[in-house]
Amino acid sequence: MNHDLMRQLAEILPRIQGFIYPNEIEIHWGMLIVVYPYITGVVAGAFILASLVKVFNVKEVQPLYRLSLLTALAYLLVAPMALVSHLGHPERFYEILLTPNTSSAMAMFGFVYAWYLMAVLLLEIWFVHRMDMIALAEQHRGAMRFVYRALSLYSRDTSERAVAFDHSALKVITIVGIPSAFLLHGYVGFIFGSVKANPWWSSVLIPIVFLFSAIVSGIALVILLYMIINPLAGGKINMKCVDKAVDFLFYAVIVDFSLEMVDFIHRVYQSEEEIKILSEMVMNKLFLSLVVIQVLLGMLLPLTLISITKIFRKRFGASEDLRKMVYFLSVLLIQFGIFATRWNVVIGGQMFSKSFRGLTTYKMEFGGLEGLLYALGLLILPLVILTVLLKILPPWKEMKELRGGAAGGGLETAGS
Repeated sequence: MNHDLMRQLAEILPRIQGFIYPNEIEIHWGMLIVVYPYITGVVAGAFILASLVKVFNVKEVQPLYRLSLLTALAYLLVAPMALVSHLGHPERFYEILLTPNTSSAMAMFGFVYAWYLMAVLLLEIWFVHRMDMIALAEQHRGAMRFVYRALSLYSRDTSERAVAFDHSALKVITIVGIPSAFLLHGYVGFIFGSVKANPWWSSVLIPIVFLFSAIVSGIALVILLYMIINPLAGGKINMKCVDKAVDFLFYAVIVDFSLEMVDFIHRVYQSEEEIKILSEMVMNKLFLSLVVIQVLLGMLLPLTLISITKIFRKRFGASEDLRKMVYFLSVLLIQFGIFATRWNVVIGGQMFSKSFRGLTTYKMEFGGLEGLLYALGLLILPLVILTVLLKILPPWKEMKELRGGAAGGGLETAGS
């Protein structure tokens, strides 16, 4: 036993800087808790992008409507896996619903999740694809015909009255879904912001920063998926749609960056006793992930690239190929930046001692539930689910039509 303890101390002590009490050595929230808010953020952001069409009537982003909903569903199905896996006994997850603890924000996630999945997202996707599922059931034979009939709940009403009801229901559901999406991801920021004993988390701006970073990550990911999937499906990228979506992304990044700067200035202005250890942590432990990846590569560089492209597009008419390349690089960098944001919040908040005297380092495992391999699997799984959803409920018209008169539109024919 003594040999095991000495070996563990020999592994841990080199990661410690300054003075830390023995009970402050371990970092309990690892990669799974980093992945969890990232995935829920994508869900909220993708739904907000979809709401631009139905609620705010932004016709230019119509081609992204159905893709946004399916992306939100794919990521929402995976969202609780990271949290449940971290609990150590995932087979007991149902007890959260059977014995609810209303005073626990984390426990109430089960009810928020169930409401958003069942009452908002699945309903909206069903009303959007109801007519398509009826048509696909008539076109297919065998098992797929049964699948489409079951998905459409054996509905066969294609009258104008039924279609009008679908459109009315969609608008109501989307209006309800916007605050629900805010609640889904806002509560994650609320959990961190309510930990008063941790000065890295305890800020009234944390929930708001989480919300806007979620909007940024969701919009950026849908644009990225659109620019990859549409050419692979044989369509042509609708640059009018991408330009408009990037405009909204640009403004969202500006707001997100401004809020983070306000939070930073507020911390510096307060200059309380923890400011010294937090500054040391940022400049030493988190310099690469926070300053380089999150701020420089994940925010400032995409903002600069998009700004230059917007200026050239209006004054000199920047070519589509150049804009595609800049947009693709920008949304990709933003994804890394948002993931780094989650890393810096979750891991960074556990790196300094409660006495503000020392720092520790997070050593990530490769295997196991808390390891890198499992976390990568959770990040890849939504893309696998999205692939299946796109096969069953494609957000574009049939390939025959794509290659015909609507070939130039690609996904722009979807979502009508």
